[in-house]
Amino acid sequence: MKLHELRDNDGATKKKKRIGRGPGSGMGKTGGRGIKGQKSRSGVAIKGFEGGQMPLYQRLPKRGFTKPNRKEYSVVNLGLIQKFIDADKLDAGKTITEDALIEAGLVRRKLDGVRVLCKGDVTSKLTIEVTGASKSAVEAVEKAGGKLTVTSAEKPE
Repeated sequence: MKLHELRDNDGATKKKKRIGRGPGSGMGKTGGRGIKGQKSRSGVAIKGFEGGQMPLYQRLPKRGFTKPNRKEYSVVNLGLIQKFIDADKLDAGKTITEDALIEAGLVRRKLDGVRVLCKGDVTSKLTIEVTGASKSAVEAVEKAGGKLTVTSAEKPE
């Protein structure tokens, strides 16, 4: 095989359709748009248009509410904390705080605080201080002989 013999596999490339390049191209004159009508013109966007009837997305009622000042927590599972302790990225002897979790790379950023959930198993005796935790997570840590303290989030003044 030589350099000039190299080529793509059959069907690997497809020729671009050259629209509006004369009658010989087979896509000349109207350029595949048919004749007359709104869609044959340029600058037409009829996405949700239903011929003047009220569109479906406007007929349906609005639902729900988004609280503007809601709290958003970074979430950590107990199993991941245990995994990081086993990998010596976290020290089980010291108190595990939110800053320690960020430093270890377990949490990217605090947001409004860190919340611990109970997915996974805990075998080490841990002392954890975080903004939030599920009841089952608190029980799991205490069952392993540790302590999970929930601190209130500091309010900006």
